[in-house]
Amino acid sequence: MDNRELARALLEAVGADNVTDAVHCMTRLRITVRAVTATKEQLQRLPGVKGVLFPAAGQIHVVLGPGKAAAVTAAFNELRHGAGAAAPADSPEAPSVSPSASPSVAQLAQGAAPGDGKALHEAIRARNRRSVWKQALQHIGHIFLPLIPAFIGCGLLAGLLSLLLRAVPSLADAAAVQYLRLAGGTVYVVLNTFTGLYAAEEFGGTPALGGVLAALLTAPGLADIRLFGEALIPGRGGVFAALAIGFASATVERFLRRHVPESLDLFLTPLGTLFAVALGALFVFQPLGGWLSDALRVFALTALERGGAGTGFVLGGVFLPVVMAGVHHGITPINLDLLATTGTTLLLPICAMAGAGQVGAALAVYLKTRNQPLKKTILSALPVGILGIGEPLIYGVTLPLGRPFLAACFGGACGGAWQAFAATGAYAIGISGLPLAASVTRPGAYLAGVAIAYGTGFAAACLLGFDDPPAEETP
Repeated sequence: MDNRELARALLEAVGADNVTDAVHCMTRLRITVRAVTATKEQLQRLPGVKGVLFPAAGQIHVVLGPGKAAAVTAAFNELRHGAGAAAPADSPEAPSVSPSASPSVAQLAQGAAPGDGKALHEAIRARNRRSVWKQALQHIGHIFLPLIPAFIGCGLLAGLLSLLLRAVPSLADAAAVQYLRLAGGTVYVVLNTFTGLYAAEEFGGTPALGGVLAALLTAPGLADIRLFGEALIPGRGGVFAALAIGFASATVERFLRRHVPESLDLFLTPLGTLFAVALGALFVFQPLGGWLSDALRVFALTALERGGAGTGFVLGGVFLPVVMAGVHHGITPINLDLLATTGTTLLLPICAMAGAGQVGAALAVYLKTRNQPLKKTILSALPVGILGIGEPLIYGVTLPLGRPFLAACFGGACGGAWQAFAATGAYAIGISGLPLAASVTRPGAYLAGVAIAYGTGFAAACLLGFDDPPAEETP
């Protein structure tokens, strides 16, 4: 199937009139539906689908891989809009459901089959079990995903320049090098602004208002203002304060739009939002964000300093299950805060070892299996796995086979222990695998950790073994 054919097959499987929203991250098509009618087996049989998850009521995540996820999502939305499946957000026939929101009880009841009370009861229980914490992590993922290309580009540029200056220190005073170093750090200059912008958009507000209010926190003029005898600090609170401001901006704006007369809405709603949230930013969000930023930074650095290799072993070992659950974007604000305050993040190289351990385990499966379709799956997923995208190998190879997944976690743990011991830092987020070597403080140490994760993941998979599926089956 090409991307459009796959999109059509997915749309037919989940039901065009059943879909309320469809978005994508780097590797997944994330579909929101009124009721889940398609089965996991039905979707996984489609060529090109590497895995299927049902993370919450009304949510279907289809793992497709980098690049393909964006292309299939575009075709999927084009087809469903062409079929008239997407009603306006304020239409009573099609209640609006955000990509990260749980369907209401009324929406679940609307999608339930007549007389099927047990299924509806279970769906409502699943909805109620969904934690506020998980919803918050998914919101964070949606906010920072649009920024990933900027993080990758700036981080790689900063890393390559660092390598260049180590080899030729005399170039540090060259105008071109100074300009490029400035370009490599640009994303952190505007980070708060974009965080507030996308946060406001995620929570249903005007993006520009959220961006302007978050930018206020980094305004150089803050240093000239004294409050209670102390000068204000531009940038204090970082992304945590910007996230809170984006949420508050959207919340205040929605409240005002419900209560301000329509004839005055264009003037009073933006003014009231700016006035209220600007004061809140100064007296509430910036102090709280600063405290949270300091606490998390101290905790992370202390845990790595005192725990050393042991902390790295735990983090590297548990990161694959975190990716599998789709909540790995929850660590993004911590990485960003470390980058903004210390210049590097020690967490990313440790977590990147999880994917390296999986590459080693998958190689062991490839050498031991006699199943030719499984061999082809591994060969197609290994290149992106080596480049740091692990989900195709998770859902296509190691997780279905069971014990190789445990071997991959062990490989990631061993690699993570090494990276923590070597104190390898990264200049960027959004990249992993071998490409991250161009954007770390110690490329040689990082590559040694990759080799350790490959080797231990491979050895563990060989020792643990697996039940080789029959020649006509794939896991």
